[in-house]
Amino acid sequence: MKMRWIIVFLPVVSVVAISLAVKEHAARAASPQNVPSISAPHGATITPVSNSADALAIPDTTSAINSPAPLSQRVVHYDIDARYDAQKHTIDATETLTYHNLTGQALDHFPFHLYQNAFQPKSTWVREAKIIGSRDTTYDKWEDKEYGSEDIKSLEVAGQGDLTAQMQYIQPDDGNKDDKTVVDVKLRKAIPPGEYVQFKIAFHDQMPETQARSGWKRDFVLGGQWFPKVGVWWHGAWNCHQYHAMTEFFADFGVYDVKLTVPQFEIVGATGVKVSEVSNSDSTKTLTYHGDDIHDFAWTASPRYKVKEDGVYQGQMGPVSIRILMQPAHWSQVERHEKILRESLDHFERWYGPYPYKTITLVDPEPDSAAGGMEYPTFITGDSSWFMPKGAYLPEIVVEHEFGHQYWYGMVATNEFEDAWLDEGINSYTEVKVLDSILGRNTSMLNLAGATLGERETQRLGYIGVADLDPIAEKAYEYYSGNSYGGITYGKTASVLLTLEGIIGEETMAKAMHVYFMKYRFTHPVKEDFLKTIEEVSGRDLRWYFNQAIFGTQVLDYKVLKIDSFPVNWYEERKGRAHRDDKNTVYRSYVAIQRKEDFVMPVVVEIKFDNGEAVREHWDGTGRRTQFTYEKKAKVVSAEIDPDHTMQIDRNDFNNSYTAEPNGKPAHKLANYWLFITQWMAQALTWWAV
Repeated sequence: MKMRWIIVFLPVVSVVAISLAVKEHAARAASPQNVPSISAPHGATITPVSNSADALAIPDTTSAINSPAPLSQRVVHYDIDARYDAQKHTIDATETLTYHNLTGQALDHFPFHLYQNAFQPKSTWVREAKIIGSRDTTYDKWEDKEYGSEDIKSLEVAGQGDLTAQMQYIQPDDGNKDDKTVVDVKLRKAIPPGEYVQFKIAFHDQMPETQARSGWKRDFVLGGQWFPKVGVWWHGAWNCHQYHAMTEFFADFGVYDVKLTVPQFEIVGATGVKVSEVSNSDSTKTLTYHGDDIHDFAWTASPRYKVKEDGVYQGQMGPVSIRILMQPAHWSQVERHEKILRESLDHFERWYGPYPYKTITLVDPEPDSAAGGMEYPTFITGDSSWFMPKGAYLPEIVVEHEFGHQYWYGMVATNEFEDAWLDEGINSYTEVKVLDSILGRNTSMLNLAGATLGERETQRLGYIGVADLDPIAEKAYEYYSGNSYGGITYGKTASVLLTLEGIIGEETMAKAMHVYFMKYRFTHPVKEDFLKTIEEVSGRDLRWYFNQAIFGTQVLDYKVLKIDSFPVNWYEERKGRAHRDDKNTVYRSYVAIQRKEDFVMPVVVEIKFDNGEAVREHWDGTGRRTQFTYEKKAKVVSAEIDPDHTMQIDRNDFNNSYTAEPNGKPAHKLANYWLFITQWMAQALTWWAV
């Protein structure tokens, strides 16, 4: 998700753009609240269940992947038949969920996420958004259009009958009795280890105006987190967190078969491969989609999309069909979107591992819809505007970022409720690497009319303002604020991993990332899996770094405290007994370095002399201060900490260097920029006034 761009990128780029005329626990049982039993929704039917679950199985299909065999341990099979009412923004659907009990123990209850219930005035989502902010909505006042709901009308279990009355809302995280984003169902008979259970569910959704990358805007809809989704059995317990303002998602791999019935005029995009499209007599059409080895399903519909679907990328495992749905006003940017998508595919395949799916769908969502910058398996949304000149790289950044989630969310399926950084943070790091390679290290965000901005520095800027508020290894819903979540989860993680390159080497880091992806794709790794992979590949114990950078809130800030040089025989000169010979005068020089904050890290200091000589010193940083002393026929002219600029987490770069004589070039450059900006703005205001 593009949360960081909302916090960091857009304010930065908007300032530059204006000046240049350019317009992101284990679930614990709580006291339950009964859910009333309600009849099935209009137009929805429940197929009678069998009295036996003996014939149940998860399909071993491979039609949506470039592989002759399944790639994941498939736990679930969702078979959904849904009808969308474009006037009411509602969904009526039936869902058949087959679940394979691979937990090693009998299961007598199952929790389900009901994500759309987050968009209600008393929900935990809205409560938190009022306090810490949200991605999209301020909730200054409640409006009916913001309301969303996800109601299970009936639930049956094969061989156990109707269990609708057994459903209870639970609140495993905060005990908010008004939060209905998790429902638990108690079975009459436990499901033994290795066996299957099948749920038959009828449900009704009221989609809100777009929030959290889901919902409608005008005649556009993004169907994200729209169906009852079972939790994940995780370390001996159900993991099914409530939907929080700062959390995303976690689910098991499996197979999806989804039928979507929409008005005939709608243009539809969705996860997986399209199997069929049939016109109906009631001016609707039904599209059928299939997905293998995925853990979610999303879709979109709008009557105004323009479609480009003739692109194919030849991947390592087979061809990948590229389908792009663009807003008509943005159609001139379609080639630009396809180019960055292809380049992202190419870099990820070469650097990290193969993309195994047969499709990738890129959606340019409705403007001002809060639906831009989101990821689902084989399905991503970009972000752009009607005026986006070449060199303003917002579309490229968002497309690359969301495609990267196909790897660090889609295939390496970590628990984003508890360790969001393992997806968003790692993805932000690879975003820097990929965009630096494609667009240039110092121009990967902006390269327009002489103004430039690099991706890695923007990641750092997002972090330094909140550096001491939260550790990276924090549950997503326990961050202090939205700014802290964005700055730490995205910016700090990227900066920490970029700094790690300077410790173990860029090539070693690249190898570690490849090993991690290949080893843990189609699984649910935890933070220790990632950290141990880096240690194993590098052959180094890095706990001194991880304990501070990942698990702590220590801040890194080193400063050149002072430099000084004077003749060794200065006292004789003052007495007039010696005449200075500049070529042969021996100087005693001092360079003092200070560790201002509490992050302890070895540093390199480059010291330059007026005879052209340069030396590099190493300091372990364990004390608060150190000093280097020299006697030579030259004076110190400058000292710089981290001369190779590998310490991306240093909070203050301005105190990393010191010169004996002032350098006026930076101030002169800034003055020229300011003069240009003010003159342009004055001319623009004059034109507007006329």
